[in-house]
Amino acid sequence: MTSDAETLEIVVDPGRPTGRTLLANGVEQSYVDLADARYLHFEYVRRIAAVIDLAAPPGRPLTALHLGGGALTLPRWLAATRPGSTQRVVERDPGVVDLVRRELPPTPPEVTVTLGDARDAVTSAPPGAYDVVVADVYRAARMPPQVASVEFAAEAARVLRPAGIHLVNLTDLPPLAHTRAQVATLRAVFAEVCLIADRRMLRGRRYGNVVLAAAVRPGRLPVTRLAARAAGDPVSGAVLHGPTLDAFAGGARPVTDADLR
Repeated sequence: MTSDAETLEIVVDPGRPTGRTLLANGVEQSYVDLADARYLHFEYVRRIAAVIDLAAPPGRPLTALHLGGGALTLPRWLAATRPGSTQRVVERDPGVVDLVRRELPPTPPEVTVTLGDARDAVTSAPPGAYDVVVADVYRAARMPPQVASVEFAAEAARVLRPAGIHLVNLTDLPPLAHTRAQVATLRAVFAEVCLIADRRMLRGRRYGNVVLAAAVRPGRLPVTRLAARAAGDPVSGAVLHGPTLDAFAGGARPVTDADLR
């Protein structure tokens, strides 16, 4: 099917009969295992899940806002690993929502999917409403500017509870200028930030995904355990935090709404 000038389809994973991949213009967007919602195929999704997994007691229900829905990989995972979690998913593309509803397993009952704009969803939410906000928002393979600014980060912080965590998926390529700017942007708002990525990306050797985690409260991010989890992932990763993140960000400046006009 075609939606928002993109051709959308869900295909079977030839290496895993129960696996399904959502493609947009032939590019992989999301992956769901029909038999096991706990299975996470993409490395960046495992990194986001690791932060959530390690930052709260096992099995404790969470309230989560997912900006960008795709095939609902993370909401399905969270529903399976933390039953009773209340989740809201905001997806801008009705074609994605229709295709996923038609061809993939039913949405877990605690998950509400709505059509809308990511920034509008955050600015209209009440303060302190969520334990986790996950931003995985892309348009034509680019992060929309309205979710890349200090003002947006401040809204995300506002809707989080005091122990809340904001997670952002970025795609970038060497020299990772976009990532450095987003680190500076989150640090302008949040008390603590860390970065998780493939070591080869951090050495400037490949294009790929970077996950940023930001906490309202200092000392909230489980950095040591995250580093061990990332190092043991099938796609070995590293965590930058504190002085190593200082060195990575260098002189990058926070991005404001005014910069994006």
